Amino acid sequence: MDLTLLPYMIIGIFSGMASGVFGIGGGMIIVPFMLTLGLSSHHAVAISVVQMIFASIFGSYLNYKKKNLILKDGLIIGFGGFLGAMFSGLLLSYFSDITLTSIFLCMSIAFFLKFAFNQKSTIGNINHSNILKNSILLICGVFTGIFAISLGIGGGLLITPILAYFLGYDTKKVVPLSLFFVIFASISGISSFVYNDIIDKEVLQNGSLVGFSSMLGVYLGIKIMEKINLKSHRIALLGIYTLSITMTIISLIKKLNLF
Repeated sequence: MDLTLLPYMIIGIFSGMASGVFGIGGGMIIVPFMLTLGLSSHHAVAISVVQMIFASIFGSYLNYKKKNLILKDGLIIGFGGFLGAMFSGLLLSYFSDITLTSIFLCMSIAFFLKFAFNQKSTIGNINHSNILKNSILLICGVFTGIFAISLGIGGGLLITPILAYFLGYDTKKVVPLSLFFVIFASISGISSFVYNDIIDKEVLQNGSLVGFSSMLGVYLGIKIMEKINLKSHRIALLGIYTLSITMTIISLIKKLNLF
């Protein structure tokens, strides 16, 4: 076995667990980790998005079998994500490596602060008309698809606070929806990356290796998610944010040659 591939397999398993527990694409872990390995932000994001396809399809299949996935809501938010992600490759082609890393860091800090200090993680059962509810799901999908795929973070960390605030979903209910959303957004994102010459053969191979490894992590993550309570789920999510922010800051410092 080529030991140089071991880091990709290990990060695949950990990112897969994050996908299963939190409904994220795994990019909050993969992107900072790939940056510390010396990859550019563009390649780190591309590897993350390739991995998302494997993790999201497998995870959504498991959630559907366990009746955890509301398929109708998932299709609406997924369609929105597909539309939004179509523009992700275009955005990446215009951003420099340092700019992209900085945007990723700012997004991470913003949502970390929201979860850390906003105690209203759920609002209870909010009654909306079907038209309004479906509109919120679609807009949420488009918005998340544009920015999340461009930053390689899948979308769960953006979808969770949006749906919690507007529809009253708790964090555990959003997990299957956001993971299902990632299927549409990642496929659309990959197509956009290929069209804009962001993905090459090496990125595709490494991303596939991370993706296959992540399937084991997804299986374990979904089992953990079913057993964990809401308070512990929230604390663990904050831990993921903290890890990602720390690694991204270190990477940005290196890119800026501050030390």
